[in-house]
Amino acid sequence: MTDSAAPGKFDEVNEAVGEEWEAETTPYERVREVISREYTPRSAETVAADARTSPKTARKHLMALAEEGFVATSTGDHGGTYYRRSPESIVMEQATDILSHVSVDELVNRISAMRETISEFQTAYGVESPDELMVEHTNQTLSDASDNADGIDPDALQEWQTTRRNLAFANAALSIANAERFVGGDSSGPEENTSAP
Repeated sequence: MTDSAAPGKFDEVNEAVGEEWEAETTPYERVREVISREYTPRSAETVAADARTSPKTARKHLMALAEEGFVATSTGDHGGTYYRRSPESIVMEQATDILSHVSVDELVNRISAMRETISEFQTAYGVESPDELMVEHTNQTLSDASDNADGIDPDALQEWQTTRRNLAFANAALSIANAERFVGGDSSGPEENTSAP
C-alpha cells in the first residue's frame, strides 16, 4: 500500500530546492540556466516561471542573451517573441568541451578516422549522406510493388548520422584551435582542412 501523502512530500522538497536555487542565484543566472536547456522556442512567460522571476525580468535577460548570441529569437503564430538556445552557442560549447579533453594532434587523428568511416558508408550505400539514403530507400519502397525492398540497417544509419554530427563538432573545435593559434601569434604547424563531407 502506498502513502497518499508522498506526492505532497515531493512537492515540498522541490519547492525547497527551488527556493534555495533562487536564493543562491541571480535572475540572470536562472534565466540563462533555464534557456540553456531549451532547443525549441519558448515564451518569456514560460521561461520566467521556470526561472522563478517575472516575465519582464526574464524578457530583459533573454534579450541580453540574444545580443550575446547565446539565445535565438523567433516570432510566434500570434506575433509574440519566442526564445531558444542558439545553434551557434551549442556548437561553441561542444567545440570548447572537445578542446578541453582532446589535444589538437589527437583531434586531427579522430577527424581523419571519422572521415574514413563516412567514406566507407558512402561507398557501401552508394550515396553521399544518410538523408540521401533515406530518400532513395523511400523511393525504392514506393516504386517496388513487391515487399522485397531491402531494409536499411537502423544501427548503421544511426552510426553514420552520429559520425557526421561528431565530425561537424570536431571540425568546429579544430577551426577554433587554429584560430586561437593565429590570435596567439603561433601560426606555425600544418593546418587541417576542416570541411566536412
